[in-house]
Amino acid sequence: MPRFPRATLQVGVSMLAMDRELLVSAVAGDRNATDALLRMLRPTVLGYCRARLGSQHRRDSDAEDCAQEVLLGVLGALPGYQHDVDRFLGFVFGIAAHKVVDARRRGGRDISAPVAEPGRVALEPLGHVEDLEERQRVEHLLSRLASQQRNIVILRVLVGLSARETASVLGMASEGAVRVSQHRALTTLRRRIAGALDPGAQ
Repeated sequence: MPRFPRATLQVGVSMLAMDRELLVSAVAGDRNATDALLRMLRPTVLGYCRARLGSQHRRDSDAEDCAQEVLLGVLGALPGYQHDVDRFLGFVFGIAAHKVVDARRRGGRDISAPVAEPGRVALEPLGHVEDLEERQRVEHLLSRLASQQRNIVILRVLVGLSARETASVLGMASEGAVRVSQHRALTTLRRRIAGALDPGAQ
């Protein structure tokens, strides 16, 4: 089974463990609190954008740009945020989902490919090519899942959210419902991978 390229999130952001006072201060316009909140969100938002945009976007800067737009969207919407911490992550990923759709639309219109600088060889390092191929395989597998299962795998496996956080983001009834759906999704992926490797196994 292909390894899932987990988001570059070393420590992990947990909105459930986030200091409520930090969010309240950021909503109230405190600049230091706002900066701290956006720094906390950025790795997770970037990981989500990378997972959702996939290999359709040939430049990693596309995901970076999308993540920046998400954070700007959060920044602009913060003064009107009226819910508690437990709903904040859903609020953030709601903005992220819309920004990803916008980025995909722009990507469909942008047919330009990156051009090498004059005098430089336009060869990608082997590691970059392998990473791109890995992303393409993962993207193909995820595209065959039902929408909710795909979102759960992205948030749980690629982004690294807890079951509770994922339930909050997707509006699911419980952590248990997330785990059951995730188990079914991963079982489906394993079955399809096994079938692809051995067509006679199905």
